Amino acid sequence: MSMRLDPMSDRYSGWRLFAEALRGNSGWKAAWRKPEPKPRYDVVIVGGGGHGLATAHYLASQHGIANVAVVEKGPIGLGNGGRNTTIVRSNYMLPSNTRFYEKSLQLWEGLERDLNYNVMMSQRGVLNIFHTDAERDFAVRRGNSMRLQGVDAVLLDRDGVRAMLPMAAMDNPMFPILGGLLQPRGGTARHDAVIWGFARAADRRGVDILEHCEVTGIRRDGGRVVGVETTRGFIGAGKVGVAVAGNTSRLAAMAGLTLPVETHLLQAFVSEAIKPYIDCVATFGAGHFYISQSDKGGLVFGGNLDGYNSYSQRGNLPLVEHLMSAAVAMMPSLSRLRVLRQWAGVMDMTMDGSPFICKTPVSGLYFNGGWCYGGFKATPASGWCFAHTIATDEPHPLNADLTIDRFREGRLIDERGAGPSPWAQ
Repeated sequence: MSMRLDPMSDRYSGWRLFAEALRGNSGWKAAWRKPEPKPRYDVVIVGGGGHGLATAHYLASQHGIANVAVVEKGPIGLGNGGRNTTIVRSNYMLPSNTRFYEKSLQLWEGLERDLNYNVMMSQRGVLNIFHTDAERDFAVRRGNSMRLQGVDAVLLDRDGVRAMLPMAAMDNPMFPILGGLLQPRGGTARHDAVIWGFARAADRRGVDILEHCEVTGIRRDGGRVVGVETTRGFIGAGKVGVAVAGNTSRLAAMAGLTLPVETHLLQAFVSEAIKPYIDCVATFGAGHFYISQSDKGGLVFGGNLDGYNSYSQRGNLPLVEHLMSAAVAMMPSLSRLRVLRQWAGVMDMTMDGSPFICKTPVSGLYFNGGWCYGGFKATPASGWCFAHTIATDEPHPLNADLTIDRFREGRLIDERGAGPSPWAQ
């Protein structure tokens, strides 16, 4: 039986910070334990990123299931959780996506209280710029769809965009800025802090976080999963949930499943630190370029997929050139900055650009994947819905449409209308 810890003990607070400063910070404990694997758990979550850790946290806090292990092949948070552009938003158009991401944004808004951890949530606004009449029409449609579903959306004209982005090239002859669609409640959060916060909260409720524990196989007994083979031995499980981002198809193959996903690279970049330059998240509609400024002063930006299948976590130079061109076209003053670092995450892209959180044909096996560009912003709701699905063996209403079956049945949730081309989503 799992030892259940008191989640209210050892809380962080301003008073405690003051007291620890007076005694030389000698009373701080490790944020999470380093336990040895137990022979069996009620639930094993494969994947120690944000989605896996959030699932474990909500299994314990919302469903009372604390005999849970989160297994990760290395240290937690070194996958996509530690290499993304940190954007949080719910400005989708199709109802299935809008409801889900709005729930996620609502959870973000209370996450620091829930986790007792500063995830540096900053609701600075997310602005999508448009350059043509057709793009304006689409922004109006999306904004109206959002408002009909209770989500905040504000349509800005040229002057409104200029007030928010005085450095933007409003009259670029190729890409003149006509206006933008703003979600004021959108913004950013600190990716590392999100990982650490969920890990600490799950650990405080008795969840075992097993780092350096790579899954090498999923063991089945007939049509039911019974556990996972790992580099630290076999771990039995009543249920297994898989949340491994771009490695979803590899884990599915271990269970004898083939999923409708492709793994692609998505690059991100950070510039040298500068004084306050941009106080929102802005996207350049003409070139799929997005940018914000971190608390350390660096500009964080990214854009399209690299366009080929890979697990390498490295990007290619043509995409770098494309993004730098888009950056300078949108904000010419960026040409004076130096880029300090670049990285790439591996993402599983579905045929319609929307995720799945659902049961599989194998009893006791559940998959959470297909996040495309939306993985980080979905973290709380992904864990919330995945925990509900695992605990009850039924989908939450918010992920009832987000199933693998929709690809077989033709019920696609094609947010961009790009068709069955993962690289185009």
